[in-house]
Amino acid sequence: MRKALVPLVLLGGTALLLSACMHMPVGNPTVPQPSKPVDLKAYAGLWYEIGRYENRFEKGCEAVTAQYSLRDDGLVQVVNSCRQGATDGPVKVSQGKAKIVENSQNAKLKVSFFGPFFVGDYWVLDRADDYSWSIVGEPRGKYLWILTRDPNPSESTRQGLMTRVKALGYDTALIRPTQH
Repeated sequence: MRKALVPLVLLGGTALLLSACMHMPVGNPTVPQPSKPVDLKAYAGLWYEIGRYENRFEKGCEAVTAQYSLRDDGLVQVVNSCRQGATDGPVKVSQGKAKIVENSQNAKLKVSFFGPFFVGDYWVLDRADDYSWSIVGEPRGKYLWILTRDPNPSESTRQGLMTRVKALGYDTALIRPTQH
């Protein structure tokens, strides 16, 4: 009985995960390739999320940050944090690692927060020349993050980023602003 139950539980869990992924709207059916190479040393450091496509693992998150650092083994250390429910809510932290995709000029990474079985695409679709902002997505067009080095960028910077996101083919109506 127990041997038969394990495959059933695994199958059910997989079905649940797939159904959750399928219900997310596609905000860009034709995601472009990254437009510029990425210098990982310049990209490393603290980023503030100023907007995103809502997703289940960031539900209710405010004051979202991402910290990237280079590891000795060639991987990128990723530490994401947010405050649950409000900018002063309890802190939630997720640590992961990313592997650079070959021949991507460091603009595509494979990120894992849950071991080798759950790996996600992380594409730096565009970025400022001075690394003051970054637009991140993945090939299915279901995820999007707008990142800046400043938690409260100017309104002109925000508008410029929204214009760029739209030019990349994303539905800006799906963007959820992040409070800091």
